[in-house]
Amino acid sequence: MTKIRILAPQWGNNELAAPVFIERVVEAGFDGIEMSLPDDGAEREDWLRRIGDAGLDLVVSQWQTVFHTEFHAHRTALQSLLTQACSVRPLLVNSHTGKDFYTPEQNEELIALADAIAREYRVPIVHEIHRSRFSGHPVLLRPYLERLPGLRLTADLSHWCAACESLLEDQPAMLDAVLPRVRHIHARVGHAQGPQVPDFRAPEYAVELAAHLAWWDRVVALRRADGAPVLTITPEFGPAPYTFRLPYTRQLVADAWELNVAMAALLRERYGR
Repeated sequence: MTKIRILAPQWGNNELAAPVFIERVVEAGFDGIEMSLPDDGAEREDWLRRIGDAGLDLVVSQWQTVFHTEFHAHRTALQSLLTQACSVRPLLVNSHTGKDFYTPEQNEELIALADAIAREYRVPIVHEIHRSRFSGHPVLLRPYLERLPGLRLTADLSHWCAACESLLEDQPAMLDAVLPRVRHIHARVGHAQGPQVPDFRAPEYAVELAAHLAWWDRVVALRRADGAPVLTITPEFGPAPYTFRLPYTRQLVADAWELNVAMAALLRERYGR
């Protein structure tokens, strides 16, 4: 039986020191943490030691290449960041790879680089479906699916809801092609005008929640059918501006951590351990 491991996102909690955040994660019942690695070596080792001591899983998120738009700078940064990420032996590395304005040849070069690093360290590297990356819209991703049979993905389909202004009702063939490639899920609920509903528990977002749950159900079923030992899921409701603020007062309309804890509980009830 495929183990479902539910991870807490460090995103939105970056101001918390390692012992404070890890205690929060354990108290909330998460199985692990998804985070980017600190640049400072001593700080990085401290995080890794504390995560290990707490018995938590780790998924490393590589997103920092967003700061490098020129292709050669992006490639250099990607190589360094993925090598560092794989060297700490996480369950997997979730990578923000490439750009939607790079040529297909350039993005495929970056994917090939990631594949080489993954093979060297024997750590899976999966590429996140995300706006502005090579996977930011179904029509952008389709050629890579056709040419790269080994391409593996993180499903954050909330981004496609925003990019396509829909809940993808008119793209069943694309979902059929993508969902078998998924090895990691970002469990955030998007809507036709944005990547995050204010509160997925509200009845007015029942249709959006049902659509996302149906996609995640299919991924879980596919991984179980394949006999996968583990599937990782990170509830990923984010801080402002993902979480809306009220005009003038700038008061947050919801607490992202509370939403992530609530989503973890929903997933645990739905999929078990």
